[in-house]
Amino acid sequence: MAQRQVLLIEDEPHIAEAIRFILTRAGWTVSVLEDGARAMARIIGDPPDAIILDLMLPGRSGLEILADMRADAALRDLPVLMLSARGQGRDRDAATRAGATAFLAKPFANGDVLDQLEAITGGGAARREPA
Repeated sequence: MAQRQVLLIEDEPHIAEAIRFILTRAGWTVSVLEDGARAMARIIGDPPDAIILDLMLPGRSGLEILADMRADAALRDLPVLMLSARGQGRDRDAATRAGATAFLAKPFANGDVLDQLEAITGGGAARREPA
């Protein structure tokens, strides 16, 4: 089975490194982008299995990137976990309207990122049968 790939678009280096570490340990290949300006070119050029996307990014917002993805037939169904430092209800609502598959407010437990990623990609815990 090929290793699953996730693109993490996050401008905070400490958060990006923590997420990269936990996902790599769980068997994911993680690529990191620090700004939104190059995101669409990267996504189109080498589509990952899922994207973890910060709401507020330099160059281009996560909501703008997500809207472009959902407007592209080839990327429309790509799972996206949206992250936000603000965590306000309106951020969650905006992410949902834009087409985010799941949403996490910062700060979050590292395990929450992995659980959400596995759930939106149909892997790990999402595949377990009830006892």
